[in-house]
Amino acid sequence: MKAEELDRLFDEGKEDITQYFDWSKARQPGLEQKRVNVDFPNWVVDRLDKESKRLGITRQSLIKYWIAERLDGLDG
Repeated sequence: MKAEELDRLFDEGKEDITQYFDWSKARQPGLEQKRVNVDFPNWVVDRLDKESKRLGITRQSLIKYWIAERLDGLDG
């Protein structure tokens, strides 16, 4: 299907055009994952585990949240 035809279908709003997309190739720029390794002392890992258990989230989620929170604070 040509872009003009897809545009026309979208503009008319009479048909669900999502069937024409290959969602397996969709991506969100800037949100791609990249693996990094960080070494922490045992006491830090113990504290992270305690806090993540208290919050009911994984250690990795806690680390990602805290780093993102800190980096967001740098924008202002």
